[in-house]
Amino acid sequence: MTPETKRLARLAGAAYVALGAATLVGYYHAPLVHADLEATARAITRSSDLRFRIGVIGDVLSTVLAVPLTLWLYRLFEPVHKTQAALMALLLIVAMPISFVLALNYAAARMLLSGAPELAALAADQREALGMLFLRVHAHGVLAEEIFWGLWLLPLGYLVIKSGFIPRVLGILLFVGGGAYVLHSLVSVFSGGERFVWYERVTMLARGVGELPIMLWLLIVGARVRRADSHAGS
Repeated sequence: MTPETKRLARLAGAAYVALGAATLVGYYHAPLVHADLEATARAITRSSDLRFRIGVIGDVLSTVLAVPLTLWLYRLFEPVHKTQAALMALLLIVAMPISFVLALNYAAARMLLSGAPELAALAADQREALGMLFLRVHAHGVLAEEIFWGLWLLPLGYLVIKSGFIPRVLGILLFVGGGAYVLHSLVSVFSGGERFVWYERVTMLARGVGELPIMLWLLIVGARVRRADSHAGS
């Protein structure tokens, strides 16, 4: 293991943690998906404009942070397995433009539901119908996009297991988290977006258990010395 490997791991960890924090801020201030779209519509029209803007900025920032995260993770794991590293990067990159489009749908929904002055030519019932349509498209889009949030974790888990400088158990947890994302996406899409509280909690826990440990390990530890490296230096 070289100092560059440890540096790349720390940089990737910092970007990963920052991305996670931005995602939480975005979800708290402007929930991406709600079990009741009517309740979501009321929430986004009654919340302050500042809070809504913070939520959208959080969502956009998390997408922007995915760019350096992708670059640093690719450089970190390319020596381990170039094809799997490229697959991991590709799956993460594919989700980025989708996230920006979904953010625009969410902003359009709020403009319509809150009765922005630019939309005065539309009747109130027309604005409400269009706003709910954009909100529904946004909600279903997020559920569909989750499959990419999960798929990129699978090659990352493989790379972690094969790397030798990150504990293998973290790679196994990434498989768990990635599988939970994919399963949640598929079940939600096939059920028409219907939400089940117990299922939401289980999959959310699995996703957290899958990603949080690798975030903290990369940020705090970076990369550990391999046994072969230790013997070589003794």
